[in-house]
Amino acid sequence: MTTLFDPIHFGDFNAANRIVMAPLTRDRAGPGQVPTALMATYYAQRAGAGLIVSEGTQISAEGQGYLDTPGIHSPAQIAGWKRVTDAVHAQGGKIVVQLWHVGRISHLSLLPPGLVPVSSTAQRANGKTFTAQGFEAVAEPRALGLDEIPRLIDDYRRAARNAIDAGFDGVEVHGANGYLLEQFMRDSINDRRDAYGGAQANRARLTVEVMTAIADEIGAGRTGIRLSPVTPANDAQQDSDAQGLFNLVVERLAPLKLAFIHVVEGATGGARDIAPFDFAALRARFKQGNEQGAWIVNNGYTRAMALAAVASGAADLVAFGRPFIGNPDLVRRLREDAPFAALNRDTLYGGDAAGYTDYPPLELAPA
Repeated sequence: MTTLFDPIHFGDFNAANRIVMAPLTRDRAGPGQVPTALMATYYAQRAGAGLIVSEGTQISAEGQGYLDTPGIHSPAQIAGWKRVTDAVHAQGGKIVVQLWHVGRISHLSLLPPGLVPVSSTAQRANGKTFTAQGFEAVAEPRALGLDEIPRLIDDYRRAARNAIDAGFDGVEVHGANGYLLEQFMRDSINDRRDAYGGAQANRARLTVEVMTAIADEIGAGRTGIRLSPVTPANDAQQDSDAQGLFNLVVERLAPLKLAFIHVVEGATGGARDIAPFDFAALRARFKQGNEQGAWIVNNGYTRAMALAAVASGAADLVAFGRPFIGNPDLVRRLREDAPFAALNRDTLYGGDAAGYTDYPPLELAPA
């Protein structure tokens, strides 16, 4: 019987186990949104995961939506990430970067002068983002013009190439949680009347074109995507036909032979049953077109749930997010069924080593 702790090959990846560290925004990049030596320590501590997915990393200055999140679009950022990937690889780990464009979930203070957030729509989201002043309401966006779409796709392509130059083993495209690609996919947000709006196929088009460009640039075996079909994060209201939409998206992605799809089941960080959705049907559509691609599940998995998901074949790998914050040795704790350390919520966003790299491993943890 396959277990959570068995190695797995998928795409171009050979993972030592089936435990994934999910992307976790921690807002600790340095000036110029450059990854720091402290970040290298943080990720290296967690290299026991079969695969690490980095925190969301903006593909361009336009794509930033939170204070002190790292980028992957400047030479300094590439060099900073190289220090991180070298540290992870030195510990025997594998790491992919999560390529991120927040779309309308941004604030003018986080963007270069003269820029405003861009989206599928000009409607402002009912949400907040983290700025130098704390949490502030997001700014009013503008809808991207048709003539801007090729440039946007090229930003994703270039960021993927930069990631490989920075030593990443691959990329995960952020197509979830109400950010740019999902702002195009869901009809609750996308109010366009052009080739990227209206019918489901039109709303799925940008995501498919982005993934095709990246797979062509760095290879499909190093490329994955994260989806969250029913999460309401960042004012992403339910699509009128979420099952039909995401079935179509996955059907269009499967022929690309991507390394993996990473799915958030339910509301990100919240209820798993927030809305009806058949995730098994979604997985079947991926497997029908891509037998080699891995299916990664995420959201509120306990040890027992993760063991059962892999043993039953319902998932190939299981991603854990918050447990990795307070437990750099989470894989060992899962294997030994040891208790998890609690995380310090006061130090989640921004700051220094406190609540970031100072969580002790199991043998040093207080009883």
